[in-house]
Amino acid sequence: MKNSQSRSYAEAGVDITAGYKAVELMKAHIARTVTKGAASDIGGFGGLFSLDLEGYSHPILVSGTDGVGTKLKIAFLTDKHDTVGIDCVAMCVNDVICCGAKPLFFLDYIACGKNYPEKIASIVAGVAEGCVQSGAALIGGETAEMPGFYPVDEYDLAGFAVGIVDRDKVIDNSKMKEGDVMIALPSSGVHSNGFSLVRRVFDIENADISSPVSELGGKSLGEVLLTPTKIYVKPVLELLKSVDVKGISHITGGGFYENMPRSIPDGLGVEIKKCDVKVLPIFDLIMKCGNIPERDMYNTFNMGVGMSIVVSADDADKALDILRGCGEDAYVIGKIIKSEEKVALI
Repeated sequence: MKNSQSRSYAEAGVDITAGYKAVELMKAHIARTVTKGAASDIGGFGGLFSLDLEGYSHPILVSGTDGVGTKLKIAFLTDKHDTVGIDCVAMCVNDVICCGAKPLFFLDYIACGKNYPEKIASIVAGVAEGCVQSGAALIGGETAEMPGFYPVDEYDLAGFAVGIVDRDKVIDNSKMKEGDVMIALPSSGVHSNGFSLVRRVFDIENADISSPVSELGGKSLGEVLLTPTKIYVKPVLELLKSVDVKGISHITGGGFYENMPRSIPDGLGVEIKKCDVKVLPIFDLIMKCGNIPERDMYNTFNMGVGMSIVVSADDADKALDILRGCGEDAYVIGKIIKSEEKVALI
């Protein structure tokens, strides 16, 4: 790369040497994510991964893709960029695990107005941390410097994950029945959805987001909103070893009403008592400051529940023990009933 430079391209706003520096700075972070199957070094044209199919009778690859959305605006305002990469990974691997797939590898895409190598490396540090938390290898990515398209101090971040599951172990809702129970895995906060509404409620670009807020336990609004999306991969994989899981939903944009129905078959629904939902303080504050109807809150945000898991009532205690043993404050949130209404909040 020593001979690769273009003064004309730099005058147009793209410094290709900054890209090389960013890659060098991020290599140490990427090294943390190396797994047995990772077979490529960063800098090639494609990310390579060697599949180990031992123990699989009919392996199926599962992919998921997502971004961080306008939560990035909070990162810009606070000039903190080392956690949004966790969000990016989480949004993808939490989707993949819903069908029982173990994440294998991840690739990211960063588009920016100007390539500041240290900032890019900070973003990738977060991506690497998310990969470590989910057991996925970061095998490649792309950084695109796009002057005139993005402001010089802003960027977008997206990525995708690929996982693997045996066909016979794919989680669907075919075994779900009346009387099964739904377990909640708590969220760490707003995660990475609903930030267009959050930003409007708090007038975020003009608000003081660095001062302590009593309703948030003395934390600042910026700190709470930037809390990374929780990654549920390892606890769920541990659960799958011993319990027959009948359905999993990742609670993202659309909240309870959009996401829980994805894991519930026709003719059944879930009955949830609102008093049983462990709502986080940030959601109470959003609801109060924005004068938002409760129904809209549950149809926009995770409300403190990042993932829901359906198991037989007979397996509920065992499932809770396993999940709590993995550090999750899991609890029963509802029961499966015969209903044409997929989610009944009472």
